[in-house]
Amino acid sequence: MSAPFGRRADRWLRLALLAALLCGGGALALLMAWVRSPLHTDEGKVLDQPVQFDHRHHVRDDGIDCRHCHFDAWRSPTAGVPGTALCMNCHRQVLVDSPLLAPVRRSVATGEPLRWRRVHDLPDFVFFDHRAHVRRGVGCETCHGRVDRMAQVHTVASLGMAWCLDCHRDPVPHLRPLDRITEMGRPPSRAEGRVIADALDVHPPTHCSTCHR
Repeated sequence: MSAPFGRRADRWLRLALLAALLCGGGALALLMAWVRSPLHTDEGKVLDQPVQFDHRHHVRDDGIDCRHCHFDAWRSPTAGVPGTALCMNCHRQVLVDSPLLAPVRRSVATGEPLRWRRVHDLPDFVFFDHRAHVRRGVGCETCHGRVDRMAQVHTVASLGMAWCLDCHRDPVPHLRPLDRITEMGRPPSRAEGRVIADALDVHPPTHCSTCHR
């Protein structure tokens, strides 16, 4: 009795199996590339906000320190967004009748806070403590980039697990003196970072419970 399938069928089966493996592997590779791409991480994406707040003008031109508005970053896990009453400390004298500030004036008058859209939005299963970083010499620019050059703040890094772990495994190049935490445009040096790491006992953990609690 002759075989039900000939040699040609065997070749087609092998080719089909090979194609399935290649397609499966290719699909997995594409998925891994996509989750690391700006299309997924939203790097550089500008979000519409209730007020056109220009960081270039406030940080670079007026020299307002990050801590003036984001004061919670030094004392709590979240940096926080200032209330509109803080904005009006200046804008009661500056650009008083500007239409751009109408939402701010309305917020102060009604007590209804502005609904800002979070730019650096980590997943809910990730815990990040601003206080633990800035008190150990990690500057604002390290994660947020040159906000003094941004008309609207956008992300400049993936903020993914690999990106965070790279810094935790070797934090020295990212450290600067505590009095330069908010300074822009002057990157820290490894030699200086080593001194700071020793002085502040910087040894970031890399186990899972550091960020996933």
